[in-house]
Amino acid sequence: MAYASRFLSRSKQQLQGSLGVLQQQHNAIPVRAFAKEAARPTFKGDEMLKGVFTEIKNKFLAAVDILRKEKITLAPEDPAAVKQYANVMKTIRQKADMFSESQRIKYDIENETKEIPDARAYLLKLKDIRTRRGLTDELGAEAMMFEALEKVEKDIKKPLLRSDKKGMDLLVAEFEKGNKKLGIRKEDLPKYEENLELSIAKAQLDELKSDALEAMESQKKKEEFKDEEMPDVKSLDIRNFM
Repeated sequence: MAYASRFLSRSKQQLQGSLGVLQQQHNAIPVRAFAKEAARPTFKGDEMLKGVFTEIKNKFLAAVDILRKEKITLAPEDPAAVKQYANVMKTIRQKADMFSESQRIKYDIENETKEIPDARAYLLKLKDIRTRRGLTDELGAEAMMFEALEKVEKDIKKPLLRSDKKGMDLLVAEFEKGNKKLGIRKEDLPKYEENLELSIAKAQLDELKSDALEAMESQKKKEEFKDEEMPDVKSLDIRNFM
């Protein structure tokens, strides 16, 4: 663990050094500059920016406070570590009033489709959002929805508009038939959302682990660390960096 301890200690020293430089620069500002700033009139835009900055700062501090307390194990291959990381991220989102991935997707759908008049363009936008968010359609639900739309439009002999209540009811009925074939049930939606969050957590842990390994390999090349054995990445504690 000597390697890890020196690595963390060095990072802490660098942080303290940076804070020292910042403090020197801050103290070097003439007093008249503050007097001049105090005399500047306040505009509505300034207050708005101040409010935005304060909100972001509070969310950041809330996230840091949680990360200082919770242990994160860099082991994406371990389901228990992935679940723990997902729970930590969920707590951060709740404390900082942030969207989960499922909520973000729902928000994007509601905002990006509200002006779309026809069903086909609506489904194409859903496909675009799914692709953009890096989601896969393992069940084939997307193809099923387009097949259902083709059937309905063939029956009504015209493009289906979202304002066409009778036509949309027919489409929803076709969707329900397709969902039944695919084994998709409304009551299972919370489970699908949980699986989505776990898959995202695993991907993020993979990235964190890769970054940690890359950083350790870089440190290992330095003269002061060349004779030391690298620690197991799972033994690293992110709280030491906070």
